[in-house]
Amino acid sequence: MSKEVKDTVSVHKSVLLNEVIQGLHLSDKSVVVDGTFGGGGHSSEICKRYPKAKIIAIDQDKHAWVSAKSKFKGIKCDISFFNINFRDLENVLVKEKLATVDAVLFDLGLSSDQLENSGRGFSFLKDEPLLMTMKENPSPEDLTARDIVNTWSEENIADIIYGYGEERFSRRISKAIVESRKKNKFETTFDLVGVVEASVPKVAKRGRIHPATKTFQALRIAVNDELNTLDIGLKKGFEILRVGGRMAVVSFHSLEDRIVKRFYKAKEEAGEANLINKKPIAASEGELKENPRARSAKLRIIEKI
Repeated sequence: MSKEVKDTVSVHKSVLLNEVIQGLHLSDKSVVVDGTFGGGGHSSEICKRYPKAKIIAIDQDKHAWVSAKSKFKGIKCDISFFNINFRDLENVLVKEKLATVDAVLFDLGLSSDQLENSGRGFSFLKDEPLLMTMKENPSPEDLTARDIVNTWSEENIADIIYGYGEERFSRRISKAIVESRKKNKFETTFDLVGVVEASVPKVAKRGRIHPATKTFQALRIAVNDELNTLDIGLKKGFEILRVGGRMAVVSFHSLEDRIVKRFYKAKEEAGEANLINKKPIAASEGELKENPRARSAKLRIIEKI
């Protein structure tokens, strides 16, 4: 690992921090699975408030722990970090010799660190290799955004952009991608941004969000199999909860929130859980001023019975 990577410090600011921790109903004896450690914001705050709690931190990005270490300086905390995808969280409990836990947290989407420092092409504002994988060191066999735009059919690319990005100009964009790659293969994020911007009508360029936002979201979700992973993670996370334990999920777009809402509703109807909040909790005006990224965040909490 290079010195540049080692010296990177987390700039991530966790959204709905107080609402999540209060909603999980923790104590000093709590065992908490932070399934999306990211910048370590939620875990470090739990450690501050409940210094005798046990934190099991999970992140697919190995660099997450390196960049977040500074947040734990001076904090007495029993925390274990595991570099895995949360869809495999049951393996962690075996290693920790635990049957159940008191709380499970999933803060979905990208951390600010991944956008700013990963170098893997998550941001359309930086010219980086077009990878979009959560893995710090992807193998040649791992799917990347570059693979999708350079080799997938026009129809499949359009389906991805529409289905995972809810992009109404998906057909235009996919057609432009396929035409462009005949001349030059896509290598970097700016290669893709330029094609997307040129393919959408002027009205789309005057909107509140960047015209490449939805396309980048769709490719990232496809590369990392995020929706299927979320479905698996919710099921496994609920399974390891003790009776009376709680699960909190922060989502950032409608596709994620729909999966969480459906899962929670099914557990409630089956008599296996109670909804702590009937409607999703959103960020306050004060938090939005400090962290605009929180504007799309929705928090849902469930308790196992």
